[in-house]
Amino acid sequence: MTSDSLPDEAPPSPPPASYYQRHIFFCLNERSGGEDACGHHGAKQAFDHCKAKVKAAGLSGPGKVRVNKAGCLDRCAAGPVVVVYPEAVWYSYVDLSDIDEIVASHLQNGQVVERLVTPAHLGR
Repeated sequence: MTSDSLPDEAPPSPPPASYYQRHIFFCLNERSGGEDACGHHGAKQAFDHCKAKVKAAGLSGPGKVRVNKAGCLDRCAAGPVVVVYPEAVWYSYVDLSDIDEIVASHLQNGQVVERLVTPAHLGR
């Protein structure tokens, strides 16, 4: 080997597999002073409902789905909201049947629920 050559390098290893296939984060933020927030629109009930549906469907655990609480996700104008990763799909929901649809379609089958996708322009 000369000073101008480099030793053979091993090819980069692939990134490790994700511990969960998908994460769904529920904004549970509550604001004081009358400011609107997801927590004022049944977000905790929706979170609890989603967690129970995911567990009942056998979707929870390593390699599957994780249902997480989140603080403010800064999409208040569209609230209540959830976001599903790794796809980074934002949903606005109205009731528990919307949550059921997100679980059955997206979390279980990988199909985005287009009618619930949060419009991109809606932020705080």
